[in-house]
Amino acid sequence: MKNKIYISIIAILAVLLQPSCRDLNIDPLNVIQDKDVFGTEAGVKGYLATVYRTLPIEDFYYRQEGSGFNRQWEHFYHPGALCGELVGPYGSTYDGAGGFGYWPYGDIRTVNYFIENLPVFGTGFSKEQIDAWLGEAYFCRAYFYFALVKRYGGIPIIRKVQHYPEQSLEELQVHRDKEVDVWNFISDDLDSAYNKMPANNERGRANRYVAAALKSRAMVYAGSIARYGSENFVAGEARDLGYAGIPASAAPGFFQRAWDAAKLLEGHYSLYRKKTDKEQNYVDLFLDKESTENILVRDYSLTTGTAHSWDATMTCRFMTADGLSRAYPTLELVERFTGLLPVVNADGTPRRFDNTSQLAQGLEPRLLATIYFPGATLRGKQFDMQRGIYEHFAGTAADELGQNPPNRPFRHLAGKTETLFNGMRIIGFTGISTDGDDFTRTGFYIRKYIDYNRVQSQCGLYMSTQSWIDMRYAEVLLNRAEAAFELNNLADARNMINDIRDRAGAPLLTGAFTIDTVRNERCKELAFEKQYWWDLRRWRIADRLLDNTKYHAMMPYYIADEQKYIFLRELEPFQRSYNFEKKYYYEPIPGGELGKNPNLYPNNPNH
Repeated sequence: MKNKIYISIIAILAVLLQPSCRDLNIDPLNVIQDKDVFGTEAGVKGYLATVYRTLPIEDFYYRQEGSGFNRQWEHFYHPGALCGELVGPYGSTYDGAGGFGYWPYGDIRTVNYFIENLPVFGTGFSKEQIDAWLGEAYFCRAYFYFALVKRYGGIPIIRKVQHYPEQSLEELQVHRDKEVDVWNFISDDLDSAYNKMPANNERGRANRYVAAALKSRAMVYAGSIARYGSENFVAGEARDLGYAGIPASAAPGFFQRAWDAAKLLEGHYSLYRKKTDKEQNYVDLFLDKESTENILVRDYSLTTGTAHSWDATMTCRFMTADGLSRAYPTLELVERFTGLLPVVNADGTPRRFDNTSQLAQGLEPRLLATIYFPGATLRGKQFDMQRGIYEHFAGTAADELGQNPPNRPFRHLAGKTETLFNGMRIIGFTGISTDGDDFTRTGFYIRKYIDYNRVQSQCGLYMSTQSWIDMRYAEVLLNRAEAAFELNNLADARNMINDIRDRAGAPLLTGAFTIDTVRNERCKELAFEKQYWWDLRRWRIADRLLDNTKYHAMMPYYIADEQKYIFLRELEPFQRSYNFEKKYYYEPIPGGELGKNPNLYPNNPNH
């Protein structure tokens, strides 16, 4: 029944918001009025449901370019494939950095309309109830502005509903606000949300601690821009006017607000520690709807037509019902956890393995819960990644990867899994890709969020229902750790990192502790959660890390005469280069909006 109410409210909102209806002396009998929506609990909840549905959560359906937040089954279009977490289908970094024209001022108007009219027409509700709903509206407005400011820098701050034609065109064509003012506006809205909302709310909706979590995320972002942005961005009029960039002097204040906000969640959420097996525990925290770590989630359902395709598109067809994989974890990401994998002996010769699963022995549980290694199993099938077969192998790994390897009498490579050599498959059912990209290009597959309980026949397009966790407590601890380090509170930063590492099954940190320590922990803990792309941008290091950069694979080979396996560190087969220009730190203001409102000029530098 609730879903039917939401649908009805959605259908009437377009009519409800037309100012002409309010100009009549007699209320039309066939139109639901503001008093009917804001004066009933069902109406208010229905209105808020439309806002939450458009909230710019970068979930399973989010695509960095083109369709943006719209529905897509190709979930392998993942921002991690723009920045080195993954290799994937994007043709260039600009596919993501160029943006998709996100400009949600219609959604912001919907929120402003709610803030203005709920107190007018909701007189039958208690002050506490009105405040709670208003708090949700302030939270949602802050979320929309956060999605805007991290893309464009300074954009117009609109606090009140604009009315046309009552207002002149000059009044409606507002100017950009300075970037620092937008971040302060977000902070103020989240403070209002925190102060008005209760400690608990329905699943998928904000409470006061959800607002604090978003504030910790937003303020650490702003602090990074202030501290690292001034020397790492191109000059231009937008920068000179304060539309792109934040004064360095503002950094401590933003980091302090991030730390304070994160501290508010202490004692209200906790890291997920339900199972003693730390690998399985980490796998399950992304599938357990009752996780103590979940702060804000987005749910999906087969019955409402909102199911997604993560299981069908992040693992190859061999283990799914349909769909195709295209995005694969890089060896560089794996080596954040491990350093160089122990695949080469001291004398430079490749280490021999009895089977491919031996590569994963002794590795950090969190890594094995995040990435499927060769030899792992899913739905009763094995990840049998293999690049080819040597009849015989002698010499070093370096020799083999050189121009004229002296010890390669014969090397069998094929692009199809059915090709055999002496009855043995040359390329595994799960890859490596050599003439396509529907098998792994790196020797690894994503494990995070994969529902291992789902049988293969249920792993088709739009059949997956695991929730997307937009905010979880580990991220809040990482926000706090980063802010603490930037404020020179190293003890607190270390404590937060070690709490996360203990849950992950990693040894506690006792030695040198730098900002790179904090950042690396964040990259590992939040892998594939669509954070790393934005982190590289706010840290202003993307142009250095992505400078004609190519990523690597760990390629398994079988040696026929030894009946052993070796692993060689090679460039992934496509050898795609990744480049990030400094102008990409901000996206261009959408051209259509500039055409409608020339006061949005100057555009961001070099756009």
